[in-house]
Amino acid sequence: MQALRLFAGPKARQHIRDHGLVPGHVGTVPGAAGGPKGLILGPLDRFLFGDWLMRSDQPIDLIGASIGAWRVATACLHDPVEALSRLEREYIGQRYELPPGQKRLTADQISAGFAANLQRFYGGRVDEVLGHSRYRLHVVTSRGRRLLSRDGRWRTPAGYLGAYVANAFSRAALGGWLERVVFSTQSAAGAVAELPFDTADLHTRQVGLHAGNFMQALQASCSIPFVLRPVADIPDAPRGVYWDGGITDYHLHLRYRHRVDAPIVLYPHFQKAVVPGWLDKAWRNRHRSSSALDWMLVLAPDTDWVRSLPNGKLPDRTDFNRYGMDVGARSRVWHVAVSEAVRLADEWAQWLERPDPDRIEPL
Repeated sequence: MQALRLFAGPKARQHIRDHGLVPGHVGTVPGAAGGPKGLILGPLDRFLFGDWLMRSDQPIDLIGASIGAWRVATACLHDPVEALSRLEREYIGQRYELPPGQKRLTADQISAGFAANLQRFYGGRVDEVLGHSRYRLHVVTSRGRRLLSRDGRWRTPAGYLGAYVANAFSRAALGGWLERVVFSTQSAAGAVAELPFDTADLHTRQVGLHAGNFMQALQASCSIPFVLRPVADIPDAPRGVYWDGGITDYHLHLRYRHRVDAPIVLYPHFQKAVVPGWLDKAWRNRHRSSSALDWMLVLAPDTDWVRSLPNGKLPDRTDFNRYGMDVGARSRVWHVAVSEAVRLADEWAQWLERPDPDRIEPL
């Protein structure tokens, strides 16, 4: 294993030492926010959802924020290998044409283009996502409060400044400015799926996810502040504006509920650290593991392997500025990175043939 590293909480490590790891042990799969970084997980996603997890039959909770929500929603489509491959192709090839005389796109233009992309991708197929026989989908969004209860030229920057200061004191204080709203799939009888995590850490609401609000919820979960407009007044959800789910839950450092039947939280991630919220990126002491992650197994790229990729890093949002309107150059670099990422899936598959707990490092 040269490209992939495995990290786990103490209970997950002990479970694997005692029982090994089979698909039936997995009860939850998170999908982190992180924009283009999520591309590196495409080969792992295709192996997990198109092969390995299909060898079991237990219900699995899929939780996603931002690009992670797009990934796990796509995994619910029929033929997940083809669907996830299409997601990768279309994400890499995305382009937004500048109108004549305009130097850069506005947030309104990017939001309109993104909504059109979601419609093309999921149009006529939402029932596939929501009606999956095993997967319970949970899409994380961030609903604005106080100054952030509406979008505005001055309100939004001032509101995020207030949220940053509040979050510096504590995660709980962030809830006064942004609350976590999770859109969860419903049963045929209309019962909303139970959240697979405890919500005492941050002010949280849960809303049923259905065909009438799926597109808006998914767009909201991907609506990066100052890049896209927030989504306002999502049907059947509390009134207000909804931003990127990564603001409250960047890497989904959640208090996962223990499932006796399927205890492992299997996390394909693009790094070892599971950062709670986007505003916590500056607070390194919040990047450490905690008891909330005791049952988590993280699959992450090795840092030396990452340095071997083009530009010595994972694809990320800085590439949009680096390559500007040269979509071809950016696409070529990203294609190389995701082609190399096949090694992550290959090494994971090889480890699963003979699971060696000594290769698992503490999270």
